[in-house]
Amino acid sequence: FLFQYPSPMEKHVVAVETVEEKTDLSTGTIYRRRIATCQNVIPEILRKVSVLKVANIYLEEESWLNMQKRNMAMKTHCLTWTQYASLSEESVFRESLENPNWTDFTQKGRISVTGAGLLNYVLEAFAQSFLKQGVKKGIKIMETLLQEQCG
Repeated sequence: FLFQYPSPMEKHVVAVETVEEKTDLSTGTIYRRRIATCQNVIPEILRKVSVLKVANIYLEEESWLNMQKRNMAMKTHCLTWTQYASLSEESVFRESLENPNWTDFTQKGRISVTGAGLLNYVLEAFAQSFLKQGVKKGIKIMETLLQEQCG
């Protein structure tokens, strides 16, 4: 699926640029590395801290799509504020063992904030809440796209 950004489905994503794409001819796996430019969604009250007062946040996404095995893996991590925070997410879509017409989806994320003093906990809690909302939104977007593509 290809999108133009910004998109009504993902309004915080301003742009996505593919910076690397290659296919492993032996396995047919397509590898893509993309950089997403996203609006800063940190609440205005927290942006009083100067380091958090940026217009955009940058994410790097890597994906591996193997059509033969009918699976896709994705890893995403934040490129902004790396000296203070680590934010990463891993997702896997694969054919269900129960039914080949179903998709098993697993996702896990990691958040760690350091060097922000008393704000560490507040920022981690916000990031955790944001990731949980993102999971729900991502599933809804995928369901909408599949419905449009497959009926």
